[in-house]
Amino acid sequence: MDVYARPANNSALKEKPADSKDENEILPPDHLNGVKMEMDGHLNKEFHQEVFLGKDMEEFEEDSEPRKNRKKLMVIFSKVDINNDKKIGAKEMQRWIMEKTDEHFQEAVEENKMHFRAVDPDGDGHVSWDEYKIKFLASKGFNEKEIAEKIKNNEELKIDEETQEVLDNLKDRWYQADNPPPDLLLNEEEFLSFLHPEHSRGMLKFMVKEIIRDLDQDGDKKLTLSEFISLPVGTVENQQAQDIDDDWVKDRRKEFEEVIDANHDGIVTMEELEEYMDPMNEYNALNEAKQMIAVADENQNHHLELEEILKYSEYFTGSKLMDYARNVHEEF
Repeated sequence: MDVYARPANNSALKEKPADSKDENEILPPDHLNGVKMEMDGHLNKEFHQEVFLGKDMEEFEEDSEPRKNRKKLMVIFSKVDINNDKKIGAKEMQRWIMEKTDEHFQEAVEENKMHFRAVDPDGDGHVSWDEYKIKFLASKGFNEKEIAEKIKNNEELKIDEETQEVLDNLKDRWYQADNPPPDLLLNEEEFLSFLHPEHSRGMLKFMVKEIIRDLDQDGDKKLTLSEFISLPVGTVENQQAQDIDDDWVKDRRKEFEEVIDANHDGIVTMEELEEYMDPMNEYNALNEAKQMIAVADENQNHHLELEEILKYSEYFTGSKLMDYARNVHEEF
């Protein structure tokens, strides 16, 4: 069965090459660090690394020196192990996950200050929908002065259908981010919610509704397992694509049955998906901590030793550490 999704925010056509930096400054990102699901309903494949490494993710690149990464991982282990018993328990990992998630939150707040200045050049502390619309179309390659003049004079804008659909979706988000009483003007905090719905309960609800709308095939505003694991629009053309589709189904089935469907009734409601998506949910953080421990807990003592984390480094950091066992004792 197919899922008929909206076009991604960055898919609109350009009349001339646009400055991608400008576009990134004013468009809501498709990917949100520390949130389990992407804006388009895909699972966040880097979630474990994001909540384990926080803002230090970039330091663990694939091509970085394994010996340096090993030392970094050992430092992280000592920070998580707050009682210094040489092992990490679920509560310690939960505390660490919440701390790293907050790092992502603070990073988004700092970036938003710069992004807000880009759309509020007069510095009055508010941005109207028309002001944002002008900046958005300019980032897509339209002439900013011409667009501004036409909007000022209520003249018709000649915009292609795809760009117009993206604009309509953005306007829906704009309305949602505009706290009561609605004035269609966003201040810096509201603009943060517009770009990063995980920072606002109301916007998180809106994001969940959008995801369910895209995946829900019978219109009951709930998700069955078959709806959740349905493949995106497209056909399987070769074995490699088939393998990707098989992984898609396997990963989403596991996440649906073991995590999202909290009461295990075979149906995911908006409330369940909202709880799952909330990055600051302490219960979720504890569950995530237990899952992360279970992945690498080879001696089944419900804790993680340093050797276990080093052995399963790719799961925690996205980077493989070669010959971890040979060097662990000499360095620790």
